[in-house]
Amino acid sequence: MSEQQPVEENPAEENAVTDTEATAGSAGPETPEAPAEPETPATPEVPRPTLVRRLLRSRTVRAATAAALAGVLLGAGTVAWRTDTLPLLGPSPCWDSLGSGSMKSLFGDRRTEVEEQSLHGDPMSQGGSYGQCRITGYEGDRARRQVTVDVRRLDGLRGTDSQDWPSEFLSSGMVPLGEGLPGMTSASRAWIALPQACTGRHDFTGPTVVDIGMGRADFEVSSEYTLRDRAALTGALIDAVNGVIKDFGCSGTYREPRDLPAPVEWDTTGTSDFCGIKGLTLPAAYRKDLRETRVSGEGGPARICEAGTDLDEKAIRLTTVTDPVLASIYSSDALHSGTPVKGTRGYGKAGGNRAVYRAVCQTGQVMFVLEQLRPAGPGTRFTFTHDLLPAYAAAEADRIGCGPQEVTFPTS
Repeated sequence: MSEQQPVEENPAEENAVTDTEATAGSAGPETPEAPAEPETPATPEVPRPTLVRRLLRSRTVRAATAAALAGVLLGAGTVAWRTDTLPLLGPSPCWDSLGSGSMKSLFGDRRTEVEEQSLHGDPMSQGGSYGQCRITGYEGDRARRQVTVDVRRLDGLRGTDSQDWPSEFLSSGMVPLGEGLPGMTSASRAWIALPQACTGRHDFTGPTVVDIGMGRADFEVSSEYTLRDRAALTGALIDAVNGVIKDFGCSGTYREPRDLPAPVEWDTTGTSDFCGIKGLTLPAAYRKDLRETRVSGEGGPARICEAGTDLDEKAIRLTTVTDPVLASIYSSDALHSGTPVKGTRGYGKAGGNRAVYRAVCQTGQVMFVLEQLRPAGPGTRFTFTHDLLPAYAAAEADRIGCGPQEVTFPTS
């Protein structure tokens, strides 16, 4: 389409990395240009190994250790690993990234079992998946907690990552990591984009992300558990992404955020300034079914608002993606899913339960996404996206500073 323009890269993610020079690794994705190799530094003096390390080098000790732990091995790719002992059989879980601190925060003193794939591009997914690591914590023989870490390049060409991934990792319960970190977190899900200097990127591809999930998405118990689990998940995410950067053969690390925003909560829906957007009015037909609203933390790569009767009855989702690389995951929907939508500086499509409008702003492309997840309004069923898209796009464009934006549905 003639209006489609190359996506601008988001420089913010590079600023959060220390020592950002990157070199291509054999297991990682290709980079557009290989950077010059740095001069080889002088070899530092190697300190004398600790007693534990010297013992581990002993064939006798290794044989005894292997015999003692052979009964807990569950098969190829699975390693038993206790958080209160030294992992004698190999590196730390998830590509040698999750140390004892992260494991203790996530699993306490439970016995854990790790299933880990090496990080290589999956030829069957056309480069979308690099690997997964799954850790299960047990009390006796009963599984009590499971954490899954995925490394994947989000698709921006075929639309395969515009539905399921956002439903879990772009939810109103998430807050931005802040401090220049390109990601978001909650008590059950968290994600962060890898530096483009490490992964490279082509047009119409989304970011390569490390995401981590624990239990059911958006599961909430109390604010105390939310804060505890969110901190544990965030710390593990930063450890995991730094391990992936190293595994890909790149240099640099992400810093763990010092202060996260307060957890977001559900509130009574305001009919004016709906979803906290100045000038956006909720049509009267939907007010009965959209009684509660929750809006994700501000200032991140995306802003998400969900509304419904309560947490378990979410009926609609409004997502504004301001990060131009992340916005690419909706590129196919903006071109192919529904009836045409025209705008002052953009275009889109509106279907029965989803409308996607792509606007061109000073920072690059921005996506306005409206979704109706279940029927709402007496007799209206799935008409919310058509009814609210023009007002939503105009009000959001004004809020983020790329208005005026007038959206219309062309008549045949």
